[in-house]
Amino acid sequence: MRKLLRRARSKADHTWFLAVREWPVLVSALGVLLGAITILPSAVGVVISVIALLLGTATFVRDLRNLRKRWSSHEFSLIAAPFPHEQIPPPAAYPEAGYSYLPNRGTALLSDEIDRALRERTFAVRVADEPYRLPPVLRATAPHVLPIRARGRLLFNGPVVGLRTDPLPGDGETELQLHKARFFDFQCSNELCAMRITNRETGEDFDPRRRLLTDASGRARTLAASVLSDVVGISTLAITTDGRLLLVSQSDRNTASPLLLAPSGSGSLEPRDLVDSDGKARRTLTDVVRTGMERELCEETGLHPDTIASTELTGFARWMERGAKPEFFGVTELSVSSEEIRGTGPRGAERLYSSDVTVLEIDLEALGTELAAGTAVLDAPSLPPMIRDVGSLPLLLAIRAAARHRTA
Repeated sequence: MRKLLRRARSKADHTWFLAVREWPVLVSALGVLLGAITILPSAVGVVISVIALLLGTATFVRDLRNLRKRWSSHEFSLIAAPFPHEQIPPPAAYPEAGYSYLPNRGTALLSDEIDRALRERTFAVRVADEPYRLPPVLRATAPHVLPIRARGRLLFNGPVVGLRTDPLPGDGETELQLHKARFFDFQCSNELCAMRITNRETGEDFDPRRRLLTDASGRARTLAASVLSDVVGISTLAITTDGRLLLVSQSDRNTASPLLLAPSGSGSLEPRDLVDSDGKARRTLTDVVRTGMERELCEETGLHPDTIASTELTGFARWMERGAKPEFFGVTELSVSSEEIRGTGPRGAERLYSSDVTVLEIDLEALGTELAAGTAVLDAPSLPPMIRDVGSLPLLLAIRAAARHRTA
């Protein structure tokens, strides 16, 4: 019964999202329905109602044809190739930034200077008064993009939080702007960058990676210059008192890293992470992101909040294949051993996307030493083979950030 309810909710979210953007068709359909209902058993009423019904039907058929024609001349296809990081330089504002391409996982934009700033600076946060709205070019493609993204998956249009300011190094306190959005906005903006749109009549291609992720100089756009929802990804590594790392296996329904190992807690920042238990706004990026990480950790592992001793931010990246979305990483120290948490598992709706919890031994200090010597994370001898084989991009990036932080 619970699965049926979740499927019904996913379908309702999908239908409502499309209906809001194609309301003229619904109005035409309503006209047809009212015309049929108002046919009365009187000569005048019948004539008027039949005329209204015919006009409504003609309008409805025209709108359906226009809707079908709008997309029949375009072909949407998924891009299998990785982000062209060799052709698109990082943003000029990112100090000493570079790309890290991990085969079969993805491409990340990294900056050790930004990671250091996250640990040493205070970033205040402010939530924009207006929620994120899809710009016209993305709003036009949304009714076709969403069904492709949702095919074979359960997607819910839940509330999420995006980032509109880059956490750059500097002096003093800096204010970052967040904005509220919906998950389908993310699917129709950032996730659109994994697709290519081709006009069948002209052969013209619309490559979102080039059109939406680069500026006039050909460099990758900063978050401040982006028109996408840029939903904030959050991932943390939970370490037990006996030094074991908790990992979560993703199910085949997960949209980002199906059937791969994920961090102990991994997901998206949500509006509830912006306020404390008294409803007061959290004022710093560290507090907001740490709250989201610990929430995801408890949801995906089944741990109680009382088992969390502390959480520290360790790094930042942008996942290029997913529209260069921002990702924050952290490490959570637990107050329990690996034996005490045996048998834990995902809670509630997380069971759809996470299957079980794995405990693994890892030497972050040794890994950090290898990374500092210039070894790539996938080539590092200290990286456990299981993580090398089936670790997701967020997991590998979180481990890299944690290892470098340990030896900084």
